[in-house]
Amino acid sequence: MQGLRTMTTMLSQEGEIVLPVPLREQLHLVPGDDFEVAVEDEETITLRRMSTPANRGLVDRLLARPAPFEVPPRGSMVQREQIKS
Repeated sequence: MQGLRTMTTMLSQEGEIVLPVPLREQLHLVPGDDFEVAVEDEETITLRRMSTPANRGLVDRLLARPAPFEVPPRGSMVQREQIKS
């Protein structure tokens, strides 16, 4: 992936490893993301994200629609009372 670089971090007293902010921002990591941790050897630990951001690719999918797509302005939806009558 373009733009990634080597960064350092350390293991806290609580056993946590903090990923540097530039890395979290570049990869769009947020609290609650799931990761798989694999021990390759005595010197190598691999961390792999198990989930992807919820809306990854959503804009591309919407733009690829065969028909124009418009998002109605807020408040333009029919009120429940209007539906009941």
